[in-house]
Amino acid sequence: MVHCVNYISCWKTYIFKTPCTFALSDFVLREPSVFHCTPIVIDIGANLTDSMYQGVYHGSQKHQPDLDKVLERSWKNNLSKIIITAGNIEESKKALEIARTDGKLYSTVGCHPTRCNEFEESGNPEEYLESLSDLALNNKDKVVAIGEMGLDYDRLNFCPKETQKKYFELQLSLCSTLKLPMFLHCRNASDDFVRILRKHKNQLTPGVVHSFDGNPEDANSILQLGLYIGVNGCSLKTEENLFAITTIPSDRLMIETDCPWCEIRPTHASANDVITHFPSVKKEKWQADQMVKGRNEPCTIVQILEVLARIRDEEEEYLCNQIYKNTMKLFFPYEL
Repeated sequence: MVHCVNYISCWKTYIFKTPCTFALSDFVLREPSVFHCTPIVIDIGANLTDSMYQGVYHGSQKHQPDLDKVLERSWKNNLSKIIITAGNIEESKKALEIARTDGKLYSTVGCHPTRCNEFEESGNPEEYLESLSDLALNNKDKVVAIGEMGLDYDRLNFCPKETQKKYFELQLSLCSTLKLPMFLHCRNASDDFVRILRKHKNQLTPGVVHSFDGNPEDANSILQLGLYIGVNGCSLKTEENLFAITTIPSDRLMIETDCPWCEIRPTHASANDVITHFPSVKKEKWQADQMVKGRNEPCTIVQILEVLARIRDEEEEYLCNQIYKNTMKLFFPYEL
């Protein structure tokens, strides 16, 4: 079978062969004897503090809390670790509370760009930063990065540009002080984002720009800074997105779900490259052994791997192993 993708942005047709010796559908077979991808998978970004995992949608309780079932599906589908991302002090505390329930869970500590008003609303921005620092210092066994931090110009209604930039730089200083990796967020702000990072290049710690959704030029700017690039369903929406992903060296890739968001949808350019599908029901008809429609979970990370292997024309086992090594090198170097 030959799979063709027309990348409009470069006016060329790229031909990819479907792998025949290894299938990432092995992830859902649950049989160690048929699971050939070693080592297994790490989700670098999961919003497990979200109320949807407590059964609450838009303030309304639709079903019982089921984070335990979500995690059960994750471990059964060969995830070895999950990093829970945090967007402010309270989420950082919640993320750590969840991380304490399982040895395979870890967390970030930081303030998302859309929440940076909280620095000033606290009345003492330096004290707010110190609180983040204390959380990281007091939980060294669980905190693996500072973030999410960065710039988000798609949602300026939540926080203006100047405030975002000011406290992005402040959090960069925290990474340098604590010697922790950067977990970075950038939406429609590439120029300012890269400029700020270049300004502080001599003090930067290693890091990853998660949920990348840019073009090849954006990817190149990130790579020139020595950073990794995190890919999820939002990274795989358009033909241009797919082409950009093919330009990233495999030793600079990481994968994530960014759940409960960023699933691969039927309208995405990558949808036809997904092999593994999970049964799901509407939230009003919740069942313990099925996913909820429209609510992403860490177990779907296999779909990201499947798409990457096909559009990049790379052996899935090789790609799986390389991404695992990248992730361990950045977040868990003491285990290598």
